[in-house]
Amino acid sequence: MTVKRLATSAGGFRLTVMRPPGNAWRMRRFFRDNGLSITMFGVFAACVVGLAFVGMDAYNQEQMEHGEPPVGLTEYVASPDFGEAMFENWESEFLQMGAYVLLTVFLFQRGSAESKDPDESKGAADDASGKTRKRNVPWPLHRGGVFLTLYRHSLSIALFTFFAFSFLLHLVTGAARFSEEQVAHGEAPVTAAQYLSTSRFWFESLQNWQSEFLAVGVLIVLSIFLRQKGSPESKRVDAPHSETGT
Repeated sequence: MTVKRLATSAGGFRLTVMRPPGNAWRMRRFFRDNGLSITMFGVFAACVVGLAFVGMDAYNQEQMEHGEPPVGLTEYVASPDFGEAMFENWESEFLQMGAYVLLTVFLFQRGSAESKDPDESKGAADDASGKTRKRNVPWPLHRGGVFLTLYRHSLSIALFTFFAFSFLLHLVTGAARFSEEQVAHGEAPVTAAQYLSTSRFWFESLQNWQSEFLAVGVLIVLSIFLRQKGSPESKRVDAPHSETGT
């Protein structure tokens, strides 16, 4: 509970008791402040559930066509068929985002909201060269040294780590699925290392990679000429085409 002193028109003061905000207010503020990520992860979860059900249906149709029994949802989700479908797409998404974040450090696109201005001087660094005494800053800026060095590149490091993890999972689940098909046709299963050298693995990867880089390239170019009012991914509606950055 907070007591606030307010001035009155007569020149005196009155005390007002300020009650702490209730749970409902805190909940509304939480969803307001985190609405974008909550929505994105919510849509992601809904898509994963949908993928599991339609994937199981498609998988069971193939099972019946080959005279094999259908599987349940739990068994399908634990299968390499589902894992490969998931991770080959995660792989391309994290590669695209990691490469995009890193390339925007060095490369420019004049007029794009997705680029730094090539004519803008580099100026001062965006963080301290060592420790800082500023408050309310991320803790690596107080520690300095290797912690600050890693933190300066932490976004691209995290994205490429997710890419490597997804790449490995795609490779492992893809090899397991390919081995199941090999055994069903009377051939020997393969290891993950052997599957890495197959054209099938790289076909699965490249068919996703190409679409991701196409989408980012289209966004970079379209943001030169087109606008979306209210979005931080767009320039102001009244900004000239030559203006670079948001």
